[in-house]
Amino acid sequence: MPKFDAADTKVFGISTDNTPSQKEFAAKNNVTFPLLSDFAKRQVAAAYGVLITQGAGEGMANRSTFVVDKEGKITFIQEGNTAIDPTNAADACSRAAHKQ
Repeated sequence: MPKFDAADTKVFGISTDNTPSQKEFAAKNNVTFPLLSDFAKRQVAAAYGVLITQGAGEGMANRSTFVVDKEGKITFIQEGNTAIDPTNAADACSRAAHKQ
């Protein structure tokens, strides 16, 4: 979190889990940033192209990390199991902060 704070960024998570599940996850993992639920309509996951629409994971989202700049442009995407590690996203935020 200090790297994100130093880059003047906001961190939040969005998942297709319901709010009670997110609260349990946050408590178990000491999450200090807001978690937002896309459970009801899954519009965010669909808009970002990560919603699974067929098969065993239907209705879930692929694990992904997006860095969005202050103008709303996506400047970094990391997908898959490595997206849980915030290192690359923090580095992308730091690079963006130094460009300004």
